[in-house]
Amino acid sequence: IEVELGQLSAMRDKPAGTVRITAHDHAIGTALWPRLMPLLKQYPDIQIEFSVDYGFTDIAAQRFDAGVRVGDRIDKDMVAVRISPDMRMSVAASPEYLAGKTPPRKPQHRCVNLRLPTRGNLYAWDFEKGRKSVNVKVDGQTIFNNTALMLQAALDGLGFAYVPFDLMKPHIDAGRLVPVLEDWWPTFPGYHLYYANRRQIAPALALVIEALRYRGPERLAASAKR
Repeated sequence: IEVELGQLSAMRDKPAGTVRITAHDHAIGTALWPRLMPLLKQYPDIQIEFSVDYGFTDIAAQRFDAGVRVGDRIDKDMVAVRISPDMRMSVAASPEYLAGKTPPRKPQHRCVNLRLPTRGNLYAWDFEKGRKSVNVKVDGQTIFNNTALMLQAALDGLGFAYVPFDLMKPHIDAGRLVPVLEDWWPTFPGYHLYYANRRQIAPALALVIEALRYRGPERLAASAKR
């Protein structure tokens, strides 16, 4: 009996259980998975469920342990922890689409749209240059609710896509996409993990938070943005 009680105590003290996280697919691929994959290997009794969602999820109502948003604007009963550096957006199209066309000074060509699930409307593209900022509604033949598919549509010659620069850069470097309006590309605050403000946090969730916590500079250096 004493041996079995000791084993139960050891199991209780060992981090275990399921952590449910809702996030954008780009956040999962760039900020969450690279840091949580080693954690899962280190703690085999921890299970993490990822749910891809582009909306502003009420994690309490949907029974998630945490969610991810751009920036730290959250409800007062939540805690936000930065998990990534600032994020720069970018605009590009394929050489096939641009053939015979004049590179635009503003988004007036065919564009690949993103449908927002929260309100059901199309995402308007944000641009900034110095102190100037504009919000532009664009038109095109395709509408997606997934960033990777938007990027693929641009690669396939269906127009311009507006996606995070880290996704666009390999294709720009390889010549598969041509960047435009680079001096207007905006930079947004990085991803933040948010969770309920409680005195007691489950050990598994506490490990996830610490693994994801961003420990680099709070803002990218200006040279690193371009």
